Amino acid sequence: MSAAPTARHAAITSVGHFLPETRLTNGDLEEMVETSDEWIRTRTGIEERRILTDDDKATSYMATEAAQEALDKRGLAPDAVDVIVVATVTPDMLFPATACRVQDNLDASNAWGFDLSAACSGFIYALTTGAQFIESGRAETVLVIGADTMSSIVDYTDRTTCILFGDGAGAVLLEADAEAGLHDAVHHVDGEHGDLLRMEGGGSLHPPTHATVDAHMHYLDQAGRQVFKFAVTRMADVCEEVLERNDLSADDVDYLVPHQANQRIIDATAARMGLASDQVMVNIDRYGNTTAATIPLCLFDWEEELQRGDDLILTAFGGGFTWGAAHLTWAYD
Repeated sequence: MSAAPTARHAAITSVGHFLPETRLTNGDLEEMVETSDEWIRTRTGIEERRILTDDDKATSYMATEAAQEALDKRGLAPDAVDVIVVATVTPDMLFPATACRVQDNLDASNAWGFDLSAACSGFIYALTTGAQFIESGRAETVLVIGADTMSSIVDYTDRTTCILFGDGAGAVLLEADAEAGLHDAVHHVDGEHGDLLRMEGGGSLHPPTHATVDAHMHYLDQAGRQVFKFAVTRMADVCEEVLERNDLSADDVDYLVPHQANQRIIDATAARMGLASDQVMVNIDRYGNTTAATIPLCLFDWEEELQRGDDLILTAFGGGFTWGAAHLTWAYD
């Protein structure tokens, strides 16, 4: 009788990050728009965010730096990478894909790749996508990157949105593991409400013109209250869905890794799951909402606390609407 096949999970084996040096504090924003440090902190939890100020650098630069750090920590050369998946809504340009520019910057000569656009849910979507290459045996090493230069699409005269977003990148390496890794993921979309969080200009529907620029159509547009209500419900719902699908309870979860959109959304999700505050990864106070980068940046910040076998629930909600959650077991100390 032949032996049973060995399980092949897609495990995170290294995490890298990049944050620009420039800090945009709430105090700085008080000088730019009608707002206050207290108002921002009490309603969002944000104290400062990082901004990429170099005119000659963009999302691919941050993504490359994060990816290189992940490779260096793992002791792998770039030519060991088979696939590069970049989650972003702020690519350097519509094409070539940011993944192509990262491949070239790294000199990852054996890799192919692509961009994935799911707004703030982008990293979880990309993680699930990259994992399937590992699980199927089609690839041995996959780079999954979440990177966004949100300052490039934020209107700094709009006090409702400019307080929320920052720039940054996080990257993880995926490799095969017999036990640890991604176990399950649930994803949803609801295009009916896409007009509540969008950037209208720049695509084939509204290509760039003087009129679209004058109408501020190339900036992020968000109906904050409506989005907040959807996010609070959907993030908690999908976490419960993942727990139920995998016969897990709060006692089985070591850490919640939530998208960093708003501290109140994070708190509500954790409360619904029955988790204590020290089980929830939070860095929104320092970085703001970096869109696709928030979850890998959390993993980087908590890396030294994590041990092999820890059970993590990742969750996010973003424009589209898109949302989802994933259950994974950490693969290394």
